[in-house]
Amino acid sequence: MPMTGEVFDTVTDGSPAGSLGFWRLPAGFEKLLARWSAAGSVAYVEAEYFGGVGEQHAAVWAHGGVVLGPLHVEEGQAFGSAGSPISQALRRLGVVADAATDEFATVGLDRHRSSEGWIA
Repeated sequence: MPMTGEVFDTVTDGSPAGSLGFWRLPAGFEKLLARWSAAGSVAYVEAEYFGGVGEQHAAVWAHGGVVLGPLHVEEGQAFGSAGSPISQALRRLGVVADAATDEFATVGLDRHRSSEGWIA
């Protein structure tokens, strides 16, 4: 689900922002992610790119706590041998990429370039 302004306003609890280093993680949302993860692993990911240059953040929660991350690759940094933060998070959720693509493309996250594209 894209983190639109409306979603952000709905899920933020007004507490101080967390220390996970995400750009748009609403205050208190990590508590909700932890609660959801009691029923199964969940990931929160962010990507910001323009002209092929950008950054990624990702974390995965399971059993009520963070089990991966937060991972962050800044603009100009290469992805390590484990792949991008988002691909690592997706792998932790069980996504298996084929030899021709990564986990990001395998689940179709490359289909839209903006939150508005996902909403449409």
